[in-house]
Amino acid sequence: MGLKAAGLALVGALLLGVAAAGWAYWHLNGNIKSVDINGALGDDRPARPVTAPSASPSASPVPTGALNILVLGSDSRSGEENQELGGGDSEGARADTAMVVHLDAGRTTATVVSIPRDTLVTRPSCPLPSGGETREASGAMFNTAYALGGPVCAVKTVESMTGVRMDHYIEIDFSGFAKLVDALGGVTVTTDVDIDDDKSHLHLDAGTHHLDGTEALGLARTRYGLEGGSDLARIELQQKLVKALLEQISATDLLTDPAQLYQVTDAVTGSLTTDTGLESLGELMSLGRSLAGLSADDVRTVTMPVVPAPWDANRVVAEEPDAADLWESLRR
Repeated sequence: MGLKAAGLALVGALLLGVAAAGWAYWHLNGNIKSVDINGALGDDRPARPVTAPSASPSASPVPTGALNILVLGSDSRSGEENQELGGGDSEGARADTAMVVHLDAGRTTATVVSIPRDTLVTRPSCPLPSGGETREASGAMFNTAYALGGPVCAVKTVESMTGVRMDHYIEIDFSGFAKLVDALGGVTVTTDVDIDDDKSHLHLDAGTHHLDGTEALGLARTRYGLEGGSDLARIELQQKLVKALLEQISATDLLTDPAQLYQVTDAVTGSLTTDTGLESLGELMSLGRSLAGLSADDVRTVTMPVVPAPWDANRVVAEEPDAADLWESLRR
């Protein structure tokens, strides 16, 4: 009788575990918001590189082809959490951070290219979610593309200025980034200068610091606490933060701690917007598995070459031919 009771208890526990796992997957999958960028842009885009098929495909192949992903950090003030972290107007949003992540064939190395938000570009005509299109605009600030036309216009603007096809789109907002850092136990970053920025709520002496989520977000956003209030100096801090996040993820054995794994995944998916090619947890997991061999040391961070705009010292324009050469390297 005791064995029977123990067996029933075990079956009950297993059933509860399966139900919990099913609920967790359903919840995390439902967190993800998506935008049909391919459908909105159609065929008027840079061509995808032609890749040779694998000679001996496995039963469940992990993707290994080269990939370009536009990653945006949105400074949306919508929602109570974002307003507390960002302040400012509760209407609208801008692309506060923009990076093109290029994964080389084999996905063992990567290049992360930061695009200064103050870059002046020719913003193409973009389809609007409500119908109709925006007008083409020359000399527009890069981050107005997202503010005006959302993810679709951000992708089209990047493709127009680079000639590089964006295979995927990923956007994370203020609160999601802070939650991710907290779920990972914080990140360790070394700054070369003192930071004293009331707008980003960050005050740090030069040196090495272990930052929680709110502090890491402040580091990603700080600008006016840096000498000259330079967006390029801010980008250098963001690139250090990217490396620090990768190192923290590598140092955290999430597979042995299901509770922390759930916290990290919930933090990421809860504030994530993707293209429809990454709109499910399974698709995101497949992308993650394909990056298993990628370490922080294998990631190169660069900034799109720019020079001050001749007609506006507070803005920048692409420095040619260096910028074109950089984008060409991502098309190979």
